[in-house]
Amino acid sequence: MKKFVSIILLLTVIFGFGVTLINPFGPTIFPVAGLLNKEVKTDIALDIKLWKTMDEATAYIVSKKVNFAALPITFGATLYNKGVDVRLVGVYSWRLFYVVASADFEFKGFQSFKGEKIYTAHGRGQTADIVMRYLLVKNGLEPDKDVTFAYAQPQEIVSLFNSGKIKVAAIPEPFVTMTLSKGKIILDLQDEWNKASGLKYGIPITGIFVTGKLVDYPQTVRLFEKSFKESLSWAYKNIDRAVEITSSQLGMPANVLKTSLQRSQYNYVSAADCKDEVLSYLRKLNELYPEGMPKVPDEKFFYTK
Repeated sequence: MKKFVSIILLLTVIFGFGVTLINPFGPTIFPVAGLLNKEVKTDIALDIKLWKTMDEATAYIVSKKVNFAALPITFGATLYNKGVDVRLVGVYSWRLFYVVASADFEFKGFQSFKGEKIYTAHGRGQTADIVMRYLLVKNGLEPDKDVTFAYAQPQEIVSLFNSGKIKVAAIPEPFVTMTLSKGKIILDLQDEWNKASGLKYGIPITGIFVTGKLVDYPQTVRLFEKSFKESLSWAYKNIDRAVEITSSQLGMPANVLKTSLQRSQYNYVSAADCKDEVLSYLRKLNELYPEGMPKVPDEKFFYTK
C-alpha cells in the first residue's frame, strides 16, 4: 500500500508539477534547444533553468529544487564526494577542446611547447588544464617547469589572443572558432587523449545527473533520458533552428555557433556504457590535481538501473 501511494505521489509530481533540469548557460544549450523552446514534445512536464556559476548550480541542487542537472563531470564528481545526492546518468559532451596558436607559431610536436606559456579557461583543474598536463607528462615535459600555465575567462583569452598578447591557448568551442581569424588549431585534445589513454569516446566533459529522491524511480529517469536524446537528435536534424535558439539565449553570433559545431561532439552515452572512460579521466585528475579531486568516486556514483 505504501509503495502504491508513493507511486501515485510521484506521478502527481511528474505530470502535475513536472520535473526540473538545470543546464549550463553556454554552448551546451544546443542539445536542449528543442526542449527549451518546446519544439520537442515530451512524456513529462519539464522545466529548464539555466545556471551561470558553479555556486548557482550547487545552490539549486542542495536546496532540492531540481531533479536533473547537466554538469561538468568533474564538478558532479566533486559534489558526490562531498555527500551531495547526485548520480551520473549519462555523458553527452565528448569533443570541445583544442589548442590554438598564433599564425607564426611553428608546431613540430609537444617539445614545441617547451618554454611557452599556455592559457586555459577558468582555472587549474578544469578540463583543458588537466588534459594538457597529462599530455605534457606523457611526452616528456614537466608542467609548471618546462611549460607554464595561465588562466583567464574564455572571452578574455579570445580578446588577448586576437590582439597578439597570447601565443598558445587550450580552449573549448565556440571560443576556438572566435580565434581562427588570427591563429590556427595545432592540436585536437580529444584525439590526443584517446591516443594516450587508449580509450575511444573522447573526453567526458558534460553529463546528466539525477538528484534526490528520483534516484529511486528508474521509470522517471528513463522518461527524462528519452526526452533528452530526442532533443539532441532534433538539434542535429534542425541545426539552423537549434543554433538560432542557442544564439538568442547566449547573445552570440549564430554563424560562430554553427561553425563551432563542426568541431564539437554531442553524443549521449549511458553511464553504464562509458564508466571506464569516466573513471579513467577522474583517476588522471586525482593523480595530477589531488587537491581538486581528493578521491575518485565509488561505483554508486554511476546511475545504472
